[in-house]
Amino acid sequence: MAKAFAVTEAIKSLAEAESRLNLRRSEDETFFTEWQTELPPVNDSEQTALDTLRRRLLYHRADGELLEGAVTLLVASPLLELAGFYDPPFKMKAEAAIEIAIDDGEEKLRGRIDVLILQNQLWVMVLESKKTTISTRSALPQALAYMMANPDLDKPRFGVLTNGDDVLFVKLLAQPMPQYALSRAFSIYTIASELRSAFQILKHFAQGITHSES
Repeated sequence: MAKAFAVTEAIKSLAEAESRLNLRRSEDETFFTEWQTELPPVNDSEQTALDTLRRRLLYHRADGELLEGAVTLLVASPLLELAGFYDPPFKMKAEAAIEIAIDDGEEKLRGRIDVLILQNQLWVMVLESKKTTISTRSALPQALAYMMANPDLDKPRFGVLTNGDDVLFVKLLAQPMPQYALSRAFSIYTIASELRSAFQILKHFAQGITHSES
């Protein structure tokens, strides 16, 4: 019988994630252009919603660090809703449990995803919320493991990592060789325009995925 481990216990570093999942980081600047080219405009109602989101974030953040639940409520969920991920054709499952088979199936990893966006059984986005005291990059090894569990090998998978202060985007392709790339970190707590940029990228993801399915 295959051994089972929690993702947080079995994959604790980026080196472990790359080794166990046979992943490599792409250094090709054309691999992940979705976060920086042809971003959709932001209309007045969207900007108003973004201003409200940031005002609430600053208000609650002033009392101290935010735990995962607060980060999800104040940042992740509003951004996903505004970008259209809670509307057709997308389907959302919160805290969906997944099982990840590693290598030849002799070892399995099990873990939980904070937010999982589904479209026709296609995992199009994975979001890992971490406490604001933890760097967004600390969630990368687990996020890569979750994203590799997607059974659809032909289409790109996108991830969003946030701790409430920063947002980091990930792109992963499983074929012909598993590889991933990162965006720069967007400091939504520090700079108001960074929240707008992060939203535009999410909106771009939603539009691109919808068009690819139509």
